[in-house]
Amino acid sequence: MKRKVLSVMLCAAMVVSMTACGGSDAKENTASANASVSETEQGEATEQDAQEEEPITCTLTVWSPSEDQDPEYGQWLNTMCDQFNELHPNWDITFNYGVCTESDAKKLVPQDIDAAADVFIYSSTGLENLCQANSLTEFGGKYLDTIRENYSSVLADSLTYDDGVYGVPMTTNTYFMYYDKSVFSEDDIKSLDTMLEKGKVAIPLNNGFYLASFYLGAGATFFGEEGNEREAGIVLDNDETLAMTNALIDMVQNENLVVSSPEDAIAMMREGNVNAYFCGTWQAAQTEEILGDNFGVAPLPSMTVDGEEVQLKPFTSSKAIGVKSTTAYPQVAIELAMYLGGYDSQKLHYETRGYVPCYKELVNDTEIQKDAVVAVDSWTVENIAVPRANYTEMSYFWTAAESFGNELRDGIMTHENATEKLKTLEESSNTSGVN
Repeated sequence: MKRKVLSVMLCAAMVVSMTACGGSDAKENTASANASVSETEQGEATEQDAQEEEPITCTLTVWSPSEDQDPEYGQWLNTMCDQFNELHPNWDITFNYGVCTESDAKKLVPQDIDAAADVFIYSSTGLENLCQANSLTEFGGKYLDTIRENYSSVLADSLTYDDGVYGVPMTTNTYFMYYDKSVFSEDDIKSLDTMLEKGKVAIPLNNGFYLASFYLGAGATFFGEEGNEREAGIVLDNDETLAMTNALIDMVQNENLVVSSPEDAIAMMREGNVNAYFCGTWQAAQTEEILGDNFGVAPLPSMTVDGEEVQLKPFTSSKAIGVKSTTAYPQVAIELAMYLGGYDSQKLHYETRGYVPCYKELVNDTEIQKDAVVAVDSWTVENIAVPRANYTEMSYFWTAAESFGNELRDGIMTHENATEKLKTLEESSNTSGVN
């Protein structure tokens, strides 16, 4: 409890830069309307604790995926909001809960900002959609200092738009590999070529999120090396990526390769028809239930391309807690967002839903690092994962990659037409296809 009180007191002492994402005019107007603490009050705020907060009675709407409110999963959101209420005795908060997935937030919030939740969870990949609609509040001042201090720069950068940070990191979003230890040894899992000699491996090659790992490994770039140069576009067509394409053409002819979604792969694993598959943390518990003592998890393997070992590299992004720009109670909403992304909330989220924490103190906890999924996820993000751009133009690649992957799977792509197909993939990935 001591940590909870201290963390809330710290948050209470912080001042957020209450600006909305968007153009400079939008930022200036929103900042003027929403700023709630003056420069003088900032200094005074550092002295007060939760017992001395100004009385506030309010209703806040909070959105999250349904699982976060499900008693079967411990009602993480409800539990943390109740605790937040208790930690602020001078605030009388009524919480209204709604269901919205992280990926849907980028569509639902801008549809009607005033009707949207005050606080909601969203995927960093939808950041530009939300910011273009001036939907999010920017975190500034000491709140921003706390975010930069307690979360990695990779996560803070994933929530940055036009130099502003628009959310509190909640978890990473990348992928790796689950495998059956009775089929593959620790040496086997280092090489995809070796694995395909010994067992069935499911990879969703017709899903751009996963297909990209092969091309990122081969040197493709998505909006520059760091994913933050819009003008650089998506570069997929070069000698190394052509060699990778030819290697994939050969690989799909291997009967041990199964082109399948993670959802179908886990069903096949349950039936004994798949021995390894690519996925993220969201299917860890089910996979461990299926494999029992033979449950294995590892970073993506390498594969041989033109006689050279190429390390596959997944995308990484984040999930975050955001505050809408038009909330009537910015002080309370910002405090809640910080709390939901803090130590205690991430710890409970890990315990109830297996969410890999990203709060530095938890990431470095020796007990949590004993969890193989956490260890592999953390290692992947720090060592081989590539930041996924949050530009809306990324959507062009997903559509193009699906067609490209289907042609790989169906044998339409050959060594003879590989050059043409790869060039088409790059061109399609850089245009909306709308005239």
